[in-house]
Amino acid sequence: MATMTQSIRRSAIGLGIFAVITGGTIAVTQALTKERIAEQAARAEAKALFEIIPETAHNNDMLRDTVVLPASDRLATEGPVTAWVARQDGQPVGMIMPAIAPDGYSGTIKLLVGIDPGGTVLGVRVISHKETPGLGDRIETRKSDWIYAFDGRSLGNPKPREWNVKKNGGVFDQFTGATITPRAVVKAVQKSLIYFRKNQRVIRARLNRTPSGEGPELTPGDLTDESPNLEQS
Repeated sequence: MATMTQSIRRSAIGLGIFAVITGGTIAVTQALTKERIAEQAARAEAKALFEIIPETAHNNDMLRDTVVLPASDRLATEGPVTAWVARQDGQPVGMIMPAIAPDGYSGTIKLLVGIDPGGTVLGVRVISHKETPGLGDRIETRKSDWIYAFDGRSLGNPKPREWNVKKNGGVFDQFTGATITPRAVVKAVQKSLIYFRKNQRVIRARLNRTPSGEGPELTPGDLTDESPNLEQS
């Protein structure tokens, strides 16, 4: 009996030590992996920013020149959003803001949408998604050129009802075997443009502030989406 008890005790101690070592290894691996994933995501984001607005189109440090814009359900983001500003000799030539398509086939699709001061799309890039490989992943530039169809578009080009895939009466191509994914992206880009239009006063005031903070001051009330004085869409 004593021998069996000692054997069980040794086994329990061995399992305990194994569990501690395994748990520690997993924790360290997760920490290292998390940092690596964050670094890769940051690199991908920076690459996408300069694809939307190339360095030849501005002469400021766009990665450091950012503004905070009002929160909105249209962007499907949590809280106010941080947008990157491109300037040429101090004058804003465009901005890039994050947006989310919450209704992708396999979940949320994270986007970056570039818009010039007049409300025209400079470019769109997908920075994160879980869409089906070989079908929905054609929203990536490395899989197809579909995303370039947004370049030069605006709320009036195409007409509001045509901001959809062709299957639903719109002008944008759908993918063979995958309609939900492109439709979700199209709607997210359109909502980004509507957001831009409805918040023009705030956005212009923010863009006219230099990175050092110079420029017109904004009151807390200015940081509110849905200004009633702006054109409705």
